[in-house]
Amino acid sequence: MSQFLPVRVWRALTSEQRRSGLAAWLGWMFDGLDMHLYTLVATPFVALLLKAPSSDPSVALHGAYISAGFLAGWALGGLIFGRIGDRIGRSRTLCLTILTYAAFTGLSAVSTQWWHLLVFRFISALGIGGEWAVGASLLSESWPKSWRPWIAAALQSAVNVGVLLACFAGYLMAEQAPNWLFVVGIVPAALVLWIRRSVPETKEWEAARLGHGTSDPLSGSPSDTGSQVPSFWDLFRTPVARVTWPSLLLCALGLTGHWTFMFWQQAHLRSLPEVRSLTAGEQNHVVVIGVTWLMLGSVVGNFLAGGLARAMGYRQAVFGMLLAYGTTLVAAFCSDWSLEANYGWFILIGVWQGVFALFTMWLPPLFPVLLRTTGAGFCYNIGRLAAAGGTIYFGIFSRVNDYRHALLYSSILFGVAAFTVGWMPGRAPDEGDNETTVVRE
Repeated sequence: MSQFLPVRVWRALTSEQRRSGLAAWLGWMFDGLDMHLYTLVATPFVALLLKAPSSDPSVALHGAYISAGFLAGWALGGLIFGRIGDRIGRSRTLCLTILTYAAFTGLSAVSTQWWHLLVFRFISALGIGGEWAVGASLLSESWPKSWRPWIAAALQSAVNVGVLLACFAGYLMAEQAPNWLFVVGIVPAALVLWIRRSVPETKEWEAARLGHGTSDPLSGSPSDTGSQVPSFWDLFRTPVARVTWPSLLLCALGLTGHWTFMFWQQAHLRSLPEVRSLTAGEQNHVVVIGVTWLMLGSVVGNFLAGGLARAMGYRQAVFGMLLAYGTTLVAAFCSDWSLEANYGWFILIGVWQGVFALFTMWLPPLFPVLLRTTGAGFCYNIGRLAAAGGTIYFGIFSRVNDYRHALLYSSILFGVAAFTVGWMPGRAPDEGDNETTVVRE
């Protein structure tokens, strides 16, 4: 006898939902892997390409150019692949993003000039930035709405796992030439074959693309527009502009503060009095420990964020965690602390970084279906352009060899970002009390 069951337990999910969830999780995990391979060998590889010692100032300068190119590609990828995702579907575009970052991360290994590496990192970043928007939209359209906070936490934790895998790969290949580490980045390409065979397109996108019983792409009213797709510029026209502009501001402020911390925290640890006199290898060990504590705190924070979103809603949860992030930075960097104390602060900072897990499921549903990956990808990833400039700005205006001030000043951005949340829509257009159901025999 057939019975309709609300999708509140794992066994009630359809096989298609499980496969789409696994595909997005693995895509994000490999995002984290390919994203951080460069950071592990940046200095020795760039020095090798320039035929200069690692201490040469030109190594740091050209390494910064490559990092800036990566951030720019990351931002543009959200727009380019977001647009593609709205036109050809989530599943197909997910395959394209993974192939892009896997292929060009692998090609980085054959770089013979520093600008070769710049180009390869830029193109690989296009795929990484695009995968965020496509993977988030894929799950927001195929999984139960009440599961979104936990989906967000799981996806963000996948990135943390990918970072740890990159560190493990670096450990195993420590004795190899630095360029060989990039070969590991080709591994995600194998995932594409499974996705194309096993992960179907979302019914919500198909219905919107065909105009079958859907609402107008912009107004939300009934429509028979068929396959007409809104243009990119519709993001800045009413009514969608009421979502786009505050989303852009929020992402720019939050990501600038976040990436300022992520960029300068290693330099801060190296500059501590008890670390400054250590050997290069010992300093690297200190940094690895700090990043490990940060990642562990972040995993906890991802699921804390999900719980808060379930209890009080996305806006309140994002507001509270952004405010806590900024407040913790003030406490951690308003005065000098020991190395052990810094480790403790890093754990707590990692917890508040879980706020960015909520953006994964919060932003996409705020946009119309046929502008979903375009809007979410553009708003979230374009914030990385602001983050690139902001990271350099806070570093320049910090005291020489005292990066604590750069981290302290960046706390201001989280306070402003928290109050920007008040301009965001209260809830997504499709976020009601209804629950996805399936038929069980």
